[in-house]
Amino acid sequence: MYVTEIFARYAAVSRGQSLDADALHHARRAVMDWYASLHAGLDAPAVQALEAVLSDDLDRGSARLARGRAATPRAAALINGTSAHAAEVDDSFREAMYHPGAATIAAALAAAQSCGSDGSAFLRGVVLGYEISTRIGVALGRAHYKYWHNTGTVGAFGAAAAAGSLLRLDEAAFANALALVGTFSAGLQQAFRLETMAKPLHAGRAAEAGLLAAQLAARGVRSSLDVLDGDVGIGQAMSTGPDWSEVGASLGRDFHIARLTFKNHVGCGHTFQAIDGALELQRLNRFTHGQIERLHVATYKPALDIACYVDPRNGAEARFSVAYVVATALVHGSVRMAAYEPARLFDPATRALMTRITTSVDPEIDAGFPGRRAARVDVELTDGRRFTHLQPDRKGDPELPLSDAELGDKLIELSAPAIGEPAARALLARLWTLDTSTDLP
Repeated sequence: MYVTEIFARYAAVSRGQSLDADALHHARRAVMDWYASLHAGLDAPAVQALEAVLSDDLDRGSARLARGRAATPRAAALINGTSAHAAEVDDSFREAMYHPGAATIAAALAAAQSCGSDGSAFLRGVVLGYEISTRIGVALGRAHYKYWHNTGTVGAFGAAAAAGSLLRLDEAAFANALALVGTFSAGLQQAFRLETMAKPLHAGRAAEAGLLAAQLAARGVRSSLDVLDGDVGIGQAMSTGPDWSEVGASLGRDFHIARLTFKNHVGCGHTFQAIDGALELQRLNRFTHGQIERLHVATYKPALDIACYVDPRNGAEARFSVAYVVATALVHGSVRMAAYEPARLFDPATRALMTRITTSVDPEIDAGFPGRRAARVDVELTDGRRFTHLQPDRKGDPELPLSDAELGDKLIELSAPAIGEPAARALLARLWTLDTSTDLP
């Protein structure tokens, strides 16, 4: 069997089974985090531009945008998927180097709304999209991540699987949906190495592509089922010939959706181990930012390749600056949405501390990537004292998870500015009972 057929067989078999209770709980958590991310990104320039460009597809159609505006399903998937990745607060699955929620849930929601699906079917589609796409990301490995933005490439498969589940594709059509979306899969890391608005669009296009592929497959459109594992397929063209032999071995037993990372800070997740390590050093040794003579962060190479800005000039660049977020955390105590407002970007105390922060790749830490996201933080104070701390994981990783209450607080914090606190609290309550709901938020 081709990889697409292995996944299609699982989708067909699992449709007749009860959803694992633990997976269901984590699916509700993932959807909760997605709504927090969605609302946080609504005012991003790329999202505003999309709404203007796609105006002909708005105020009509069977799907909805975040604030309830009607939209065609493909427009909703594209806009909501972009918004959910725009603020850099969305979930991730470490081993796949991938943010699964933005595209997968955007496509699932658009498909569910267009089909009139209930909450249980929606959550089942979300779980299937996560389980299939994360396994593709793991197989493609670090070689794929060197050049490709997995949220755009792998995310298209998550979106297709979720939408295919909600469209109730049979086994053959489901395999063809995955095969079709493989030809739509795109998103280069180079697109966010300079000033850019392109990065969140990768997630939106993945959501749109996945929904389109499922819709076409439902109409009988076929594609090459060996798009992943063929001689000139994605595995060869976009990685280094990965081993697909065990890609489906743990399906239905090891639920990847139960091992997500939910962000505890705002910004690029590759900086979070440095933020956590610096704050822990400060907490343990009770120094102020003004007492720091120099601070050094040693971490894994992709963190420094991606969070590469040393002198960020805007909020988008600041999210990808190790020096900026670490300095912000030490000066202000946290890195939230306010950290990227114009008044904070050029805060004198933050900028002064940034000049005293250096970074390097630690070979041992780098060898643990992507399974572990660690950093070692060394600080020397003006009085000569020196301290060091190894931060093995990030707050929000499976080893240090956000509690249900903390995740709920995140939803309120990020959604209230967009929809109001009463609506945000009502949404939180609805999401905890989504599996028993006959309609969707």
